[in-house]
Amino acid sequence: MEIIGIICEYNPFHNGHSYHINKIKDLYPNSLIILVLNGYFLQRGEVSILSKEDKVKIALDNNVDLVIEHPFVYASNSADIFAESAVAILNQMGAQKLIFGSESNDIDYLTKSAQEQLNDKFNDKVKEYLKIGVNYPTALNKSLSTKLNSPNDLLGVAYIKAILKNNYKIKPITIKRTNDYHDLLSTNEVISASNIREKINNNLNVDKYTSYAHLIKGIDNDLLFNLLKYKIITDHNLNKYLSVDEGIEYKLIKEINNSVNTDELITNVKSKRYTYNRIRRMLIHILIGLTKDSKDSKDDLKFDYIKVLGFNERGQKYLNKIRKDIKTIKKIDTNNLIQKYELKASLIYDLLTSSNTYQFEIKNIPIKK
Repeated sequence: MEIIGIICEYNPFHNGHSYHINKIKDLYPNSLIILVLNGYFLQRGEVSILSKEDKVKIALDNNVDLVIEHPFVYASNSADIFAESAVAILNQMGAQKLIFGSESNDIDYLTKSAQEQLNDKFNDKVKEYLKIGVNYPTALNKSLSTKLNSPNDLLGVAYIKAILKNNYKIKPITIKRTNDYHDLLSTNEVISASNIREKINNNLNVDKYTSYAHLIKGIDNDLLFNLLKYKIITDHNLNKYLSVDEGIEYKLIKEINNSVNTDELITNVKSKRYTYNRIRRMLIHILIGLTKDSKDSKDDLKFDYIKVLGFNERGQKYLNKIRKDIKTIKKIDTNNLIQKYELKASLIYDLLTSSNTYQFEIKNIPIKK
């Protein structure tokens, strides 16, 4: 039996995700699929339009066998931290292959890029570009002999880099991505999640692109901005929060009263060094209160536990088989940093979406299909 790992956000789950899972089943009919899934806030700092609980149920309904949590403290971070933490979880779960979507669909090209990034001389090049005020993604690309501009390829390189860096026995495999992340206008049956979210923002029907439109949450963006505004105005030590570096807090304080919503605030603060996504992640760290003193827990990637979110019968059998080799969370411990921030994320999510996800977190009962 092939143990296949996938890493997804499902914001929302759409036809492309169905294609991803079905393709895996076509290639590896006897495979067991383990999904590492983040919940309420996403890698680019967005608020999820599907709740964590709904995402788990959807995954199990679509032939995923076992769903494992990708904790907020890792999943709301830079691509490298996001990738390395997710791959570390899959390694603990015994995954033999990691299968991800790719624009280039060229695993050799992506592996070459990953190997190049692990070279010390490459890191020196990146630092030189950063010194002159270039943002990290641009510095990364300028330092590479191979050029990468597509989001899934960039994330794929981060996955491969994590595998190589840690000598994991996981084989990376690509599936050709069938849509363009940057295309917000296409009406094909398979379009990107960003395209779907754009259509939702424009009050267009998205039933053609996802079977779960009825589960999509409305996000109170006015409340999101007001919560951020209150935090930025009243907190006199913004520098303590993760991602708030190099005096950017002064720019935040200056621009918060010149902005009427979160997008405008990000645009006003944005610079060559600070990209839109980097600022959006920073704002979420401020909102949740994720401080720099919790940074060690993200850097060493030594998970205290694996949190199982759901499984089907095959997934449960596999979990029982490997349970002696992993530590699963038995009881919520609010003193544990990772759990503490996951609970805070769910509370803020409930405010923004009028949900009750906190009860799902506290109960800590995996969903069984």
